[in-house]
Amino acid sequence: MTRSLTASTPRLALTVAAAVAAAVALTFALTHNANASTSATSAQPAVSAKAVAFEEAMNKLWEDHITWTRLVIVDFASGSPSLKASETRLLRNQADIGNAIKPYYGAAAGNKLTSLLRAHILGAVPVLVDAKAGNKVKLAADLKAWYANGHEIAAFLSSANPANWSLPMMDSMMKNHLDLTAAEAVARIQGKWAADVAAYDKVHVEILDMSNMLSTGIVSQFPNRF
Repeated sequence: MTRSLTASTPRLALTVAAAVAAAVALTFALTHNANASTSATSAQPAVSAKAVAFEEAMNKLWEDHITWTRLVIVDFASGSPSLKASETRLLRNQADIGNAIKPYYGAAAGNKLTSLLRAHILGAVPVLVDAKAGNKVKLAADLKAWYANGHEIAAFLSSANPANWSLPMMDSMMKNHLDLTAAEAVARIQGKWAADVAAYDKVHVEILDMSNMLSTGIVSQFPNRF
């Protein structure tokens, strides 16, 4: 019995040593990973409360834009007497958006954006009329004018902040917005209710992406203001 215990002692010692070594290695690895995670987190720039508030305010403005656009589409398609009130509120939103950029780009730029956005809204009216009447020839011409205005908006934004809003990026953003809004309007006018709801969901996702692109661009261009 003594001889067997003595023979197993070196083996036991090796096993204990291996376990200790493994524990030390595991502790080192966990500590290293924790430090690396902390370093990565601390390397990310902190977003100020002012920047967050600005982003939320921009989201509200652009969500108002699609909300009142939708109500205009719904009112127009159904012939509702509330159409005029919805149109008035929608046009007010364009002034609100223009006013939101004035602290950064000046009054003239804010007024210019409002003017372009009003043209965007008013240019959609003949598109709706053509779609409801089924006038494909006139619809094609009015859509061309509507998309041309979209390019004007893209070019204006890009000229204000070329480092963050390249013209191809802005053109793509505006085209996507117009494509989705047109799909929403056509589905509503044609009474395709499921497609109408799905189209609006896509519009909502896109406008938040658009709002984030714009607010992030302003914060990046004017970091000392945030």
